[in-house]
Amino acid sequence: MSRAWSQLMNGCGALAALALGAMALLVTADVLIRNLTSGALPWVLELSEYTLPFATFLAAPWILHRNQHVRLDVLLTALPAGTARWLERGVDAVGLVISLLLLWYGFTALADSFRQDSLVIKAMTFREWWLFVPLVLCFALLSVEFVRRLARPGTAA
Repeated sequence: MSRAWSQLMNGCGALAALALGAMALLVTADVLIRNLTSGALPWVLELSEYTLPFATFLAAPWILHRNQHVRLDVLLTALPAGTARWLERGVDAVGLVISLLLLWYGFTALADSFRQDSLVIKAMTFREWWLFVPLVLCFALLSVEFVRRLARPGTAA
């Protein structure tokens, strides 16, 4: 189970990297096309607006899983081992509560948008609820990762 979870987390990181790489290539292509021809790719700017949060929401659980998130190691190393473990578990518990709240909010927004059958109409047209899927996925995965960290014996790191 742990290996499958690590593979899922690595897949999230890889998909985030691919999305950002594709966005960079598309923006470059759009700039070249606009400067070398009279054409353009009008949907690229809008797609990049959606790709940035998508990639961020995919990368967040992967970064937490790898323990490469922002943390105050200086404080943890200065504290006695037992206090540092308690503090780290407390922070993980707060992270779990926040992730569950944002998961609930995201799911509620997704369900409302789905029920209302809302559309995003710009250069591209699509169902609005698709914008909430990465948010819900992110905070569901973060919640599971925080639970895993809290369930580990010893330090959560």
